[in-house]
Amino acid sequence: MKLSRSTSPSSGASSAAAPGRAPRPRRRRLGALASALAAGLALSLTTAAAAQAAPAAGTAYVALGDSYSSGLGSGSYDSASGDCKRSSAGYPALWAAAHAPATFSFVACSGARTGDVESSQLTALSSATDLVSITIGGNDAGFSDVMTTCVLKSEATCLSGIATANSYIDNTLPGALDTLYSDIRAKAPHAHVVVLGYPRFYELDGSCVVGLSEAKRSAINNAADHINSVTAKRAADHGFTFADVTQAFTGHEICSSGTVWLHSVNVLDIEESYHPTAAGQSGGYLPVFTAAAS
Repeated sequence: MKLSRSTSPSSGASSAAAPGRAPRPRRRRLGALASALAAGLALSLTTAAAAQAAPAAGTAYVALGDSYSSGLGSGSYDSASGDCKRSSAGYPALWAAAHAPATFSFVACSGARTGDVESSQLTALSSATDLVSITIGGNDAGFSDVMTTCVLKSEATCLSGIATANSYIDNTLPGALDTLYSDIRAKAPHAHVVVLGYPRFYELDGSCVVGLSEAKRSAINNAADHINSVTAKRAADHGFTFADVTQAFTGHEICSSGTVWLHSVNVLDIEESYHPTAAGQSGGYLPVFTAAAS
């Protein structure tokens, strides 16, 4: 706004007060002007802060990843997604419904490994992409096979399988994540990338009276913590945001006395086993992602 100086009606009037005449209220006018400018500045700063606190309405959002991002376990699957089992109850679709991004590309797929994301999901990214979410690494480490082993076989065999998975997480997964994260950044150079972790499956010493031993449950939880730790380090090194869902799921794990947000062994749909329910997606993943995406 251009500000003009106020003048008296007489073009020849002096700026000095005439003898015996009260001085003009110049100081009060300047004070009022300063107050108005300060209020305007405060309003503009508040508006800017609000704009930074929430994603812009024009956001271009791409959801990559595995079954924890596709929404397997939460039902309401898009039939067009086939075996990828993309769900309208998964956190990416829920976030998009709440924030109305300009574009939303939902390409996460059940069973995906890092190589699958590389080969079939990264084409959704571009220099116009503003926001990316991803969960990945669990299938690379063979968690599905580990859980099958732990459910069906001995404690020793279960612990051995977990040790093998942890070795992969230490020695091979970091390189796979580095390659993937570098390629995400190359294809979406301006995007805010949020890497989400995995929840612990069990509440230890909880309400379960049958099923896996406490030693198995503890080792499985530790493996989830381990992959989260390694993934968080790789994400940070690439300038990505790691969003830990562990705390959000606390009190909602299998064997919890509260509302359980994870399927145990689901004999009616075995692939949904050990995946978040619809409540786990909306109550666990969605608020964590929403906070990280801001």
